[in-house]
Amino acid sequence: MKHLSFVRFYPLSSLCILLIWVLSLTPFFPETPFDNVEFADKWTHFVMYGGTCAVIWWEHLRHSKKASRRPNLRALFVAMLCMVLLGGLMELLQAYATTTRSGEWLDFWADSIGVLLGSGVGALLRVYCFR
Repeated sequence: MKHLSFVRFYPLSSLCILLIWVLSLTPFFPETPFDNVEFADKWTHFVMYGGTCAVIWWEHLRHSKKASRRPNLRALFVAMLCMVLLGGLMELLQAYATTTRSGEWLDFWADSIGVLLGSGVGALLRVYCFR
């Protein structure tokens, strides 16, 4: 039941993680105007994972004690680590469990860089929005 408390306290983060699963394992995508943009898929990975980390920070800060707004840095570090591992898992699943998707190292690096920068955005949220 403890994992359900994550969904209860982090509903937007849970939705973002669910969307990552769905979008990463969807067999095909229709053509978009961004198909001709260089590294469009890498930017997508970067934004998905970075945005999710920023949302995790925001929801964590929202549930922190209002008096101090001090985040649990260990929990946020674990969340970052889990997001990087999720990126690696998605790439492995795309490479070995699907026939229409391919796992790529550059996608994994885009995920990881997105996690780092999204966490930086979350830290800025703490400084500027939750004083």
